[in-house]
Amino acid sequence: MWTVASYVIKQQLRGRKRYPLVMMLEPLFRCNLACAGCGKIQYPAHILKRNMPVDEALAAVDECGSPMVAIPGGEPLMHPEIHKIVEGLVARKKYIYLCTNALLLKEKIGNFTPSKYLTFNVHMDGQKEHHDFAVCKEGGYDEAVEGIKEALKRGFRVTTNSTLFDGTDAKSVRAFFDEMMELGVEGITVSPGYQYEKAPDQQHFLGRENTRQLFRAILSNRKSSWKFNLSPLFLEFLAGKRDYDCTPWGMPTYNMFGWQKPCYLLQDGYAESFQELLDATEWHKYGQESGNPKCANCMVHSGYEASAVNHTFSSLGGFLATVKATLFSKYPDQEALRMLDEPAKPIHIAGQLVQIGASKDSKSRETTHA
Repeated sequence: MWTVASYVIKQQLRGRKRYPLVMMLEPLFRCNLACAGCGKIQYPAHILKRNMPVDEALAAVDECGSPMVAIPGGEPLMHPEIHKIVEGLVARKKYIYLCTNALLLKEKIGNFTPSKYLTFNVHMDGQKEHHDFAVCKEGGYDEAVEGIKEALKRGFRVTTNSTLFDGTDAKSVRAFFDEMMELGVEGITVSPGYQYEKAPDQQHFLGRENTRQLFRAILSNRKSSWKFNLSPLFLEFLAGKRDYDCTPWGMPTYNMFGWQKPCYLLQDGYAESFQELLDATEWHKYGQESGNPKCANCMVHSGYEASAVNHTFSSLGGFLATVKATLFSKYPDQEALRMLDEPAKPIHIAGQLVQIGASKDSKSRETTHA
């Protein structure tokens, strides 16, 4: 937290209008899952086989200069030299979030050394039944939990990353938070899914109003035991308590094609250098206020958490709001409690009606032809 705070303040004192907060480094697109809501693995085979060279990855991080580096994919643990990339980043004292579905974590973890700079950020989309449904793999939840336990046993930092879609049961998500805290993870990252054009399932991405309703139900009446690895103002944004516009340059993406314009979620061309990305991208064409239909329903952390962080350090009011949101995070809300008792909305996929149960004690999965 101190590293981020001091970095942001330095950028503002220097008068920099646009600066990166977290660099998204994609060293490959290949994955061992085929999630229905993912648009990152829909590449031809010759692209999926490629791995970014270690030197190229480290050079891009040096060029960007952000204090934190997230390594998504694809599945980074499938990269044969991912441990060398991590070693290079640790040597540079970058805070690393290695994003993984954890299916290979027990097998690969011996290649890594525990460090305060390295966190395994495990993709967990909810309780067992919901997670397995979301990642299209039966038993995926159990394998991920075993990977988390192994990493914690070996002294690694571990957080989780959850992407929520339409039809998500708020009560089940809250129970999932309890499960992750009981496991011993350091914090939870949670965000609505982005509507990737190439994702196989296009029907279950959340609109803005549905997002606010869902996160209001989840995040109100909050338990003190829940620890989030997110800006508290971003969580208020998700629950409809604040409004921000997107800061797409806050989390720039570098992959095998170059610096992706304008952000991790959209592909409107590539820049050859980070400076070119900043200078040549027509930033006014992106974000909810721009009127761009591709941005209309996006509330994803890769675009909006940087906005919340900037608010924290850009004014005394923003700083005091962050302090208040940190100290008084329960957000009592009787209407949100009522919303938790509403039945989960059925999910329609491929001509079927799927109902996923909401709790450990009353789980059921019923499938009938719609």
